[in-house]
Amino acid sequence: MRKQSFIQGTLILLAAGIINRMLGFIPRIILPRVIGAEGVGLYQLGYPFFIVLVTIITGGIPLAIAKMVAEAEGEGRPEESRRILHTGLALSLGLGVFFTTLALFGASWVSNVILTDSRVYYTFVSMTPMIAIVAVSAIYRGYFQGRQNMIPSALSSVLESVVRIVFMLWFSWLLLPRGIAYAAAGAMLGVTVGEIVGMLALLWQYYFIVKKDKNGGISPAANPAVSMPEMKLHPNPSPSTKDLSIFKRLIRISVPVTAGRLVGSFSYLLESIITARSLALAGIATAAATAQYGSLQGMVIPLLLLPGVLSSSLAVSLVPSLSEAAARHDLPTIHKRMHQALRLAMVTGAPFAAIMYIFAVPLCTLMYGNADTAPMLRMMAPFALFLYVQAPLQAALQAMERPGRALINTLIGAVIKILLILGLASQPEYGIYGAIIAIIANSILVTLLHGISVVKLISLSLRLADPLKTFAAMIIMAAGMSYIYTSVPIASAEWIQFMLAAGSGMALYFGICLLSGLISVHDLDRVPFFKKWR
Repeated sequence: MRKQSFIQGTLILLAAGIINRMLGFIPRIILPRVIGAEGVGLYQLGYPFFIVLVTIITGGIPLAIAKMVAEAEGEGRPEESRRILHTGLALSLGLGVFFTTLALFGASWVSNVILTDSRVYYTFVSMTPMIAIVAVSAIYRGYFQGRQNMIPSALSSVLESVVRIVFMLWFSWLLLPRGIAYAAAGAMLGVTVGEIVGMLALLWQYYFIVKKDKNGGISPAANPAVSMPEMKLHPNPSPSTKDLSIFKRLIRISVPVTAGRLVGSFSYLLESIITARSLALAGIATAAATAQYGSLQGMVIPLLLLPGVLSSSLAVSLVPSLSEAAARHDLPTIHKRMHQALRLAMVTGAPFAAIMYIFAVPLCTLMYGNADTAPMLRMMAPFALFLYVQAPLQAALQAMERPGRALINTLIGAVIKILLILGLASQPEYGIYGAIIAIIANSILVTLLHGISVVKLISLSLRLADPLKTFAAMIIMAAGMSYIYTSVPIASAEWIQFMLAAGSGMALYFGICLLSGLISVHDLDRVPFFKKWR
């Protein structure tokens, strides 16, 4: 099984991520037209509970597996890699079965007592089979990522997205005659089918790729890192002792990471509950509050996070790459990887933030069939860069075994967000925009705290010229797009005018980045096919 470099692995995940995000917008465009904003709201209200349960099961275990496997493979110990995989599977699957049972028995209580809309019950029950399935898939993805082979994860995620879209829309349409609650549950059942197919794809690739690799694996004697005298002085421990040692280290690494991600997951859960109750206090009816929350979480935020596919790919690739460099005490490589990740996250995210701010109305009209959500998107777009930069910073803290620091930063941001939602969303003059202000404040605060932590941890010197150049390029791009859209009549159809203006803005931004040095020809040579084309 061929190992990829940091950039190659990132590009593979980026390609899959772009395909998945683009595919993911098919149901986000069609689903609101099928079940309406209220149906989307029911779907979104149940989803945070699923995120919390999955985080408990898989929050830190896949990352710990990726880190431990990367270290084992780097030292030529493939047998230990497989022991790590099997130990992680046993732990994660056991937790998955337990929490699936717990969720089924608690579905009625959650729907009727905690949430404000009892119709969420059907969606909640529909999502429970996914818990154990996601637990298994996450472990295999962590294993492949640890071996720095991102192809299995990319292929399975794309296949899962395609199947999920088909069944999500089909089931929601089939169940719509029975009511919105059943239609939302049908959409969740479609997601479950997609997860099953994604898991089967990972298992298939493990059997046909890793098993072949096992037959041609590196024997301990062939490992140059371990000399024969060392092997004699330090005999191999028994299998049970090895498994126990792996289990202990797995727990030691995963628990802080899981705790950190649980803060984010619980924050998301509390956000959904408190936002709904705060909107009720502001005098907004339950159905209207559910629709507003569905518009924010099901339409605006997914659109805002679409450009973050690169930063997410960078974060996944950073963990094994930084772990290997840290094991070698290679600080220059760590600095190089961080500068690459931060610059790429900023440069690629900035033009999309400008497009979402300038063209919020045509974007929401084209995507969702109405412009009611446009003010929300325009309000959040300028701060999107903080979200894009946050992912690689958090990945760096986790790879350098500082998940506790990431946990504290996330916890501080979560507390501030919840307090702001309580204080603002319950006021009639703010309503749903109070929740938006809280989300913006959270993204800025957590990103800054992560950045300070990374700088102190690895003595990273910040390149202030990069964000300044990026901001200047954004301003020039925004001005150019706005002028072309409003003052240069290129096409009669609004969507064609929008596409041409946005395309011209992207070309202008790309040119500025080349002239200013934000993007170099050397960077472009890393992109597949570009070097051959050039």
